[in-house]
Amino acid sequence: QVQLVESGGGLVQAGGSLRLSCAASGSIPSTNVMYWYRQALGKEREVVARINTYGTTHYADSVKGRFTISRDNAKNTIYLQMNSLQPNDTAVYYCKLYALRDYWGQGTQVTVSS
Repeated sequence: QVQLVESGGGLVQAGGSLRLSCAASGSIPSTNVMYWYRQALGKEREVVARINTYGTTHYADSVKGRFTISRDNAKNTIYLQMNSLQPNDTAVYYCKLYALRDYWGQGTQVTVSS
């Protein structure tokens, strides 16, 4: 089993920054893809960014140039640096690890005030 724990959410003013972390533990397959998703109130969950074991990244158009995903394989941790935050970035942010199946974290709330 794999456990994922997110941290770093909070309240920030528009234009501000936050850095989210997701620490993985347990039986982690050496080859995997890790994701950040978000779900705003009343909306479907959407992919924000992903990164594979080799560091290849992909971003949703809505966050390109503002968010950066990174990973520390030695710590089994991924990060999401979020800059120039806007009110429509407000959501619960979830970490996911995919390795033949999905593993999800519990989510962390990000609120951006105008």
